[in-house]
Amino acid sequence: MVVNCNQLEVVMIDEPRSGCPVNAAVEVLGDRWTLIVLRDIMFADRRHFRALQRESEEGIASNILASRLRNLVAAGLLTHDDPGAGRRATYSLTEASIALVPVLAELGWWGLQHRPTTPELRVRAERLHEGGPPMWQAVMEDLRERHLDRPAGKATADSA
Repeated sequence: MVVNCNQLEVVMIDEPRSGCPVNAAVEVLGDRWTLIVLRDIMFADRRHFRALQRESEEGIASNILASRLRNLVAAGLLTHDDPGAGRRATYSLTEASIALVPVLAELGWWGLQHRPTTPELRVRAERLHEGGPPMWQAVMEDLRERHLDRPAGKATADSA
């Protein structure tokens, strides 16, 4: 289903085009900006529209950001509060998006190995790779605490 909201397209996928798990994931995550938005919420704690746009290293346009945020909410990867008129909404990760931490860690490591990067922006990918699954689990527990209001777990690894 496609809904036009203020000239911006929101794509809600009820069923994937095929039963292939890779296709099902790519239909939700496979555009140029979606994983970048999730990365910024996940690892940079940018939870408001203006921070996501203003602090984006990649320079995301406001209409694209608004569209991706709507799509991520519709897909169940983000939630947002309704703070009322004149107040900014806070976006939160869901369990489904928190489960992407290992995927983003591996994707970052692949990017380090096969694409040009800068020293200041490669640090997180290096730390996530070096920390491996124990660090990924610690990051996920921290995200659950901050985004899902769950009590602190036993994770003690350094934050990425």
